[in-house]
Amino acid sequence: MSKASPQQIPVVVLAGFLGSGKTTLLNHLLHRSGGTRIGAIVNDFGSIEIDAMAVAGQLGDSTVSLGNGCLCCAVDASELDVYLDKLTRPVDDVHAIDVIVIEASGIAEPQELVRMVLASENPRIVYGGLIEVVDTAEYDATREKHPEVDRHLAIADLVVVNKGDRVPSQERERVLAAVRASAGRAAVVSATYGRIDPELLFDCRPSEERVGQLSFDDLHRHDDEHEKQDGDHAAHLHAAYDTVAFTSDVPMDPRRLIAFLDSGPDGLYRIKGYVDFGAYDTGNRYAVHAVGRFLRFYPEPWPTGDDQEQQERQERLTQLVLIGSGIDTPDLTERLNAAKSDAPHTVDERGMWGVLRYVQEKGEAEEVADYVL
Repeated sequence: MSKASPQQIPVVVLAGFLGSGKTTLLNHLLHRSGGTRIGAIVNDFGSIEIDAMAVAGQLGDSTVSLGNGCLCCAVDASELDVYLDKLTRPVDDVHAIDVIVIEASGIAEPQELVRMVLASENPRIVYGGLIEVVDTAEYDATREKHPEVDRHLAIADLVVVNKGDRVPSQERERVLAAVRASAGRAAVVSATYGRIDPELLFDCRPSEERVGQLSFDDLHRHDDEHEKQDGDHAAHLHAAYDTVAFTSDVPMDPRRLIAFLDSGPDGLYRIKGYVDFGAYDTGNRYAVHAVGRFLRFYPEPWPTGDDQEQQERQERLTQLVLIGSGIDTPDLTERLNAAKSDAPHTVDERGMWGVLRYVQEKGEAEEVADYVL
């Protein structure tokens, strides 16, 4: 019997042109992680690591700075792997952190950073998405100076239209519409001061006792008081996002589910949970990890009880959570219901081929071709 899939650490790439607010957003994530332990790789350009110092502060060894130039200029992914290995190396068989954020320099090429993450041979990581940050007030000027911004938006999984407070509401809506046109099906959110809810990007785990391991929240409790003193400032900090919770006691049809996932519903950023394919694979459930256009399935045995009676009562369910911005929740629920299986009376053995294409054995490098850029 195969073993349950070990938890992999998502690696999020945070990109955007100079002045868009990437460091502000990263600092917000570090300080408001909900107990999640974040490792940061700060990709400075130049010999003075101003951004690294702004992020690191008193956070210690969980922050790694690449101060010798643009990370995407490395010949291969081996340099990045050194830092990923440092951050993901288990301590007493337990991960020291829960998620890694790579802040790209303002002149870095996000497509190459994504390729380097996908090409990494570190079995402890998984791609966690490309976030592109845009300055609302400077959007037109940035496009004029950097025409490649449209290409960057087109490959992003999530676009944060930042500094929305700097322009009138009509102008903000115009920029949002323009960004959505360039970003295609990616999730697009408007934000102020880089404040987006970390739950949109990664699982914020409830605070728990970790002997000798402080989360970033533990180091910044004083910020809560500052926000209270600022009056109603904290009430509107977080950009909104939408969720769909889907549960089915009827197995899913693999062909139908893959067709749904391949369709890339507008505004959908993450999918997580477990899938029951019933008669197509009676021995395993499939953990699913999807972010943007990236998709992976991880087969693992169904959890069992302590005795035969508990095993017989064990309910096998498909349980999924879909997260995005501006998503059509009734439509997504309807389409997932339509992906349920008619099995077991007509089981197509080839039906699982589409799923197995997205199964990666631990220790194998990601196939970059599986992620279309």
